Amino acid sequence: MDSQAKIQGTEKLEKIWTRDFVLICLANFFIFLGFQMTLPTLPIFVKELGGSDQMIGIIVGIFTFSALLFRPYAGHSLESKGRRFVYMFGLCVFILSVGSYSFIGSMALLLVMRIIQGVGWGFSTTASGTIATDLIPAKRRGEGMGYFGLSGNLALAFGPSLGLTLAGVISFSHLFLICGGMGLAALLLSSQIHYKKVEESPNKAAVPKFDIFEKSAIQPSLLLFFITVTFGGIASFLPLYATEKHISGIEFYFLVYALFLMISRTFAGKIYDRKGHLFVFLPGTVLVFIAMILLAWLPNITVMLIAAALYGLGFGSVQPALQAWAIDQAPSNRKGMANATFFSFFDLGVGLGAMTFGQLAFLYGYNVIYITSAGSVMLSIVLYLYLLIKTKNRSKGLAN
Repeated sequence: MDSQAKIQGTEKLEKIWTRDFVLICLANFFIFLGFQMTLPTLPIFVKELGGSDQMIGIIVGIFTFSALLFRPYAGHSLESKGRRFVYMFGLCVFILSVGSYSFIGSMALLLVMRIIQGVGWGFSTTASGTIATDLIPAKRRGEGMGYFGLSGNLALAFGPSLGLTLAGVISFSHLFLICGGMGLAALLLSSQIHYKKVEESPNKAAVPKFDIFEKSAIQPSLLLFFITVTFGGIASFLPLYATEKHISGIEFYFLVYALFLMISRTFAGKIYDRKGHLFVFLPGTVLVFIAMILLAWLPNITVMLIAAALYGLGFGSVQPALQAWAIDQAPSNRKGMANATFFSFFDLGVGLGAMTFGQLAFLYGYNVIYITSAGSVMLSIVLYLYLLIKTKNRSKGLAN
């Protein structure tokens, strides 16, 4: 009986789908829905205001750099001020900034509000990933982060196509108010979560009062950087590229991408938990690489949708595995900072990609964006193999 009770107790401890985990997933869904609705529509809005491809890159990129700049503050605040304060603050800033787009008529003001939105996004997404980490059993972290990622993937399935559809029937002013309303729904849901209290750690005294990254998370975060460069090219320029190629149905790209992203979440995390990142990273990055080559070619909608499926499977497998890797290596009192580091590299990849690709599109055309993206993915693969060999050689050296 005692052994049976212990088994039952272990099973209870290993449970992922608790009330609070469901709430953080729902809150994450709504904030991502509001964000994803702006992703393909904001470049069109910039064009309407008279902006160029270069300005689209700047508008997209400045948001991610703003988020990048404030993520270290978010990471430290998670450990010093608590999860609730950071998350609620980030959500409030996001709601006010996105809602303000409804009243913007100049490029300069849009640029300022994008910077402010980046602050809200940096705080809210760093906090939500850390809160989810708190709620997931350590032995099931890869699987749990995959499920948590599904909430954002569901938003991705509906957000871009919903935003594009609404932009065709209502004004941008009303569209951005709706996007802000999605953030408000996230805020209401997040207010019902029981948050982990900030605990004092005996190792805290050894940690500097302020730093900008968690060193144990650098390797997976750097690998992520080279992959998320591709995301900047897709999110910012694919709708315009498809229009130039006279390919309709761009909203189906985002639907197919999200569908296969969700499919990947059902098995990739479990593979990571059981076999490690080797069995997830290499297959996933190869799929992303092929997707970029197909987008550079892009003769018709069929090829575009095949690229969407491959990109969804690849990115959906790699991203949660790398995030779980970053968190697993961090000390218990540095999980928030590990998440901040991870998403900082995510932002840096998207931001640099968007800004660089805006210039490339202006000089050479849209297809060069995806050729360059394929090269970035290849760099990630090469770096991973180098780190793998280096780690194995170090292990052999210690054994001898």
